[in-house]
Amino acid sequence: MIQNFQGMARRLVAQLEREGIRNKPVLEVIEKTPRHLFMPQSLAHKAYENTALPIGKGQTISQPLMVASMTQLLMQHDCKKVLEIGTGSGYQTAILAQLVAQVCSVERIAELQYQAKRRLKQLELHNVSMRHGDGWLGWRSKAPFDGIIVTAAASELPQQLMAQLSDGGVMIIPVGTDKQRLIVVRRFGDVFERKELGEVKFVPLVPGEPV
Repeated sequence: MIQNFQGMARRLVAQLEREGIRNKPVLEVIEKTPRHLFMPQSLAHKAYENTALPIGKGQTISQPLMVASMTQLLMQHDCKKVLEIGTGSGYQTAILAQLVAQVCSVERIAELQYQAKRRLKQLELHNVSMRHGDGWLGWRSKAPFDGIIVTAAASELPQQLMAQLSDGGVMIIPVGTDKQRLIVVRRFGDVFERKELGEVKFVPLVPGEPV
């Protein structure tokens, strides 16, 4: 296991800055968060490379640049309560938990959720609520949310997630099957504005396991 990761983390952050990440709190949190704890030990030596890596169950830990980009977009809207769809390894969850007051995270694969919960506890991040369930459905009893971040690609914009945004809230979500694009959705009352950003590549957002 990697003991002194700070130097590698600083080099990663420098690379993210060169790629256009400007939000200082986001960069600071990425630098201090031990990404190597969120993946199989056999891949820990690759933890501070700017690449997505497998975490088992057909899932991945997202590329650091994508984590930083999506988090930076969210932080532009002063979000305090955020819904994350796709806990996965818990890495994106840990980044969010250090930047916003409350994170609610939904994961469809129970084993990944258990591992993520253990990692967050290890890092003493206690402002996260977790649920095993179907990401398409969100977490209606916890709604509304200032921000929603989806870490798997939906075939279309999920209407139930859009309904759980607060007035003025923002959702960052990859949409598409063969070709995916990152989309920012803003809610203004009953009106939803959408802006398409660049092409991305995520695992698909699929219905959850039976609970």
